[in-house]
Amino acid sequence: MSKEQITPVEGLSALSLDALTSVAYGPEAIIVVLALAGAGSLHLILPITLAIVALLAILVFSYRQVIDAYPEGGGAYAVSRANLGAKASLVAGAALMVDYTLTVAVSIAAGVGALTSAFPALTSATVPICLAILALITLLNLRGLGASARAFLLPTLVFIVGLLAIIVVGLLHPLGLHEAQPGRSLLTTHGLQVVSVLLVLKAFSAGCSALTGVEAIANGVPLFRPPRATRAKRTEMMLGVILGAMLLGLAVLARRWHIGPRSHQTVLSQIMGMAVGRHWAYYVVSLTITVVLALAANTSFGGLPILASLLARDNYLPHLFGLRGDRQVFDNGIWVLAVLSGGLILAVGGNTNKMIPLFAIGVFTGFTLAQTGLVVLRWRTRPVRWRYHALVNGTGAVVTGLATLVFLITKFAQGAWIVMLAVPAIVILFQRIHAYYQRAALELDVGVVPAKPVGTETLVIVPVSNLSRLTRFAISEALSLSPNVIAVSVVIDQPDEEQAYGHDLARQWAEWNPGPPLKVLNTQFTSIVEPVCAFIDEERAKGDRQIVVLIPSVVPTRWRYRLLHNQIDLVLSAELRKRADVVVARVQMPLEVPARSRELANKVSNVPKPR
Repeated sequence: MSKEQITPVEGLSALSLDALTSVAYGPEAIIVVLALAGAGSLHLILPITLAIVALLAILVFSYRQVIDAYPEGGGAYAVSRANLGAKASLVAGAALMVDYTLTVAVSIAAGVGALTSAFPALTSATVPICLAILALITLLNLRGLGASARAFLLPTLVFIVGLLAIIVVGLLHPLGLHEAQPGRSLLTTHGLQVVSVLLVLKAFSAGCSALTGVEAIANGVPLFRPPRATRAKRTEMMLGVILGAMLLGLAVLARRWHIGPRSHQTVLSQIMGMAVGRHWAYYVVSLTITVVLALAANTSFGGLPILASLLARDNYLPHLFGLRGDRQVFDNGIWVLAVLSGGLILAVGGNTNKMIPLFAIGVFTGFTLAQTGLVVLRWRTRPVRWRYHALVNGTGAVVTGLATLVFLITKFAQGAWIVMLAVPAIVILFQRIHAYYQRAALELDVGVVPAKPVGTETLVIVPVSNLSRLTRFAISEALSLSPNVIAVSVVIDQPDEEQAYGHDLARQWAEWNPGPPLKVLNTQFTSIVEPVCAFIDEERAKGDRQIVVLIPSVVPTRWRYRLLHNQIDLVLSAELRKRADVVVARVQMPLEVPARSRELANKVSNVPKPR
């Protein structure tokens, strides 16, 4: 359905919010690390940001190539599988799945954190608000990515235009430069450590958190309208230009105004306050940032279900992840992502700081593998200017690999060890699922031309409890399947009225004489399941026949009445579906229940008591 597919502009709100909103914490992450060496080191934010923007350009360039080479989506997973082998692709897939889950939880928690900072009275409701936002985003994505992209487009555009306007005002003519800034400075007079290569690398790797989400567009190419690759590349380029401009503008302003960490104030809030003053523009953009931070979780809802569908196609995840719903979205992937993210939010109490040390490791692992895979692809195919492209991709692989190592080393004790355990565990799960599918394929002779099919005699067993129009309907349907039909009715030995009911039903059946015989099953059990299963075993022992159990049921036109019917269907179907030697089918008859009237009451009084 074309209306469920997205345009390049809608791609910014559907697949790029994670990357765009990273300007809220990427520059701050750099300044927090540099502040350890004192105020004199803060000028390094500009050269470090320039390096990050250069890496952003490499990544955008590379993922545009990924889109061209692998238009079916999958990003780092698809590149790694085609060029580095199955094991590398599984590492990429597992790392991205961890990162997507963290992205949802971190984005929503960060947005709610900004909200509770402005309205402290809501702090105690942090987790419920997080879960409510998660539920809203989940439902919008279940309605189709087009619906969520259009719903999020307005706040996304307000955020982009508003923040770029604030940066321009700050660069040309700041309005609040001399206003008092709230909070107190957290800079120390003397640095705790000298500016070293390791400190610069730590600041660089911390700032690289601003690049999370760059890969989501390449993962979600099938979500775009045709020509998909062209539209996805346009979105990737727009993301790179907008994000690069934001990062550079904020870095220039932060260096010019000597921005440092302050209590209860983010770096972005300080820059905005100095640029336009704490007036209506400041509050409009601040509120928009809160909204889009929470909505940045939508990036994962666009990327992970596609990734899961590709893993399912390759037999590394259950095949149900490859099934699309009515809205052309992978419903099962969306539900699993929502459940995992909701569990993570509950586990950390909606605290963003507890999740930040785990953030970005997975996506940078994917970056490194994707860049390395492109180098191998260039070497193997040798297209025009392949050496130049391989050099760019190789540089990107080295830089992102170095950033990943710094992430792991510097954040190991803060929680990075969890990711280091989670990724191998997920890879092992992928391998176990794949091994099972391989064994199942061998057992089923998948790919082998089977012998000619041979039909067998079919016996249809119809459970009944009384004579009614439903009984006639079920018997008629059974006779259309096979001339061999047996109706069965279970009668409990006690009390006496049950025995009498069984005799009456047998007599009524004989008078009706529909053709198929009625077998009354007397039993001591209080459930119909055991007697019916025992009867099936008896019929199975008589010969090699296909046995079909056809269960009659009614479908009331009003949904609220459906719980009042079909109890036999529920208990019998649940038990028989465990058996491989029986085909369980259901014959459904529509039921229109008229409004209550005196005539209906008189008819009901003559109906035998239900059993």
